[in-house]
Amino acid sequence: MLENKKYGTTQNAMDQWGNLMLAQGFGRPLGVDLPSEKRGNIPNGKSYDLMYNQRWNFFTIKSIAIGQGEIEATPLQICNLAATVANRGYYYTPHIVKKIKDTPSDSIYTKRKHTGISPAHYETVVEGMRWAIAGAGGTSREANIPDIEICGKTGTVENNSRLKAHSFFIAFAPKDDPKVAIAVVVENGGWGATYGVPIGRLMIEKYLNGEVSPAYRGKEESIKNAIVLRNALPKK
Repeated sequence: MLENKKYGTTQNAMDQWGNLMLAQGFGRPLGVDLPSEKRGNIPNGKSYDLMYNQRWNFFTIKSIAIGQGEIEATPLQICNLAATVANRGYYYTPHIVKKIKDTPSDSIYTKRKHTGISPAHYETVVEGMRWAIAGAGGTSREANIPDIEICGKTGTVENNSRLKAHSFFIAFAPKDDPKVAIAVVVENGGWGATYGVPIGRLMIEKYLNGEVSPAYRGKEESIKNAIVLRNALPKK
């Protein structure tokens, strides 16, 4: 995208990308009804001009393509992205309070926020997230439940050199009639598939079916009894 001539300059292309990210709820508070929400960070052309004295290109900043570099995002924003993908291009402002007696709901929480991105692009992402769980080589296969089409993506969030990475997983379900979106973060949990995926599976199954299937209750107990921080430091 950055080298595409239709955007004129690399800086302009970067700004266009940044605007699309902002439209999906990144780089600013979502407006959740809780105090102290963090805004995160989405870089733009001006910020890179200042950082690199106007001498930068795709190869300078390519790490943002995989969510690293100068990108900062909260778990709530990433969970909101899962909801946006599930809805194929729109989301509702997240909120904790569902209803206050004798008080009408604030329209900010009931109005759709459209990203302006074609639903066809989200459909491609949906298929990829479904393959990650149902495909033979998917990284999230443990989240596969026969009667629920779950779509998900693992993440292994880098930590400092002495501690294990954070285990991360986002998902939504069902694929074509979404009712729930989640983000799971386990500090020092290691690979995304180690803790994020099984916890996500348990959450979705419990939410949609009301209970955990007998075949997976052993895993539920092992997760409950896991001690992560004791094993945070890598073995010498």
